[in-house]
Amino acid sequence: MTGDSRSENGHFELGGRREFDIIRAMLGVWGPNAHGIGDDAAVLTVPNGHRLLASTDASVEGVHFRREWLTPREIGARAAAAALSDLAAMAATPLGLLLALTLPQSWLPEIEEVARGVGEMASRARCPIVGGNLARADVLSLTITVLGSAVSPLARGGARVGDILYVTGLLGGSASALQALVRGTPVRDADRQRFAAPRPRIDEARWLAERGATAAIDISDGLLADAGHLAAASAVAIELDPARYPCVEGASAAVAAWSGEEYELLVAFPPNFIPDADAFRERFGLPLTAIGRVSSGEGVRERGSAVRVEFQQGHDHFS
Repeated sequence: MTGDSRSENGHFELGGRREFDIIRAMLGVWGPNAHGIGDDAAVLTVPNGHRLLASTDASVEGVHFRREWLTPREIGARAAAAALSDLAAMAATPLGLLLALTLPQSWLPEIEEVARGVGEMASRARCPIVGGNLARADVLSLTITVLGSAVSPLARGGARVGDILYVTGLLGGSASALQALVRGTPVRDADRQRFAAPRPRIDEARWLAERGATAAIDISDGLLADAGHLAAASAVAIELDPARYPCVEGASAAVAAWSGEEYELLVAFPPNFIPDADAFRERFGLPLTAIGRVSSGEGVRERGSAVRVEFQQGHDHFS
């Protein structure tokens, strides 16, 4: 049996090159929220009876964010939130986060603040940072892989005819902020908070799953687009009622319908498992609103319209 050189947080001794200095600086920011950094791979323990879930999300400068719109700390937190929201969509418990970072020279003075944002979001989700990669590039890019576990993960393919569809929280703030930023007009504080500091609904998802949810998806591309993904995966039709969309102050139902990067949850429940919206609000401080139902057929329609919604009415990376 041989010993190894590890810190009190289980990190292995790092080398002397500049890239390791950057990693050491980030580890100093993350503190006890980072575990076992420095080996060739992370070692995680999955609870007995659980299934392992993994998801990867990329946040690229000029595509997902602009430097003039967000602080470095917000950029890091927002990237971590987007990845962790995929675990929330499946009602998973986070086990670990890996950060693959590409870094231009111009970002070096601010990398600790980017790391601070990642670390704060990971800490909020009780998700240790367990590894990653660092490389030089022309633009800042954060590719975050998250690992989680669940006994019975919620899936997009679980919605059944007759299910009632609920959405957590309020919609439209992210799009309202984005519209103002693009126009160069003042952004309301509440809208900017929705855009710059989204919160993955991890605990909320587990609460809903424990009470009989059959399927879920996080709203990253927009309500209509993600409802379309849910409909396609479950081989059903979805009818939504715009009059019931829970909108932030000042946002219309139309804005709420296409607003992306909300990271709220769209969840299906059988009609005999209606969740207690008052208990949900009391527990999480958020509304839980019934906005539609699942029927036979395909695609998504909004009540009062005979026109099927096209998936293009949401975010598409290549449109």
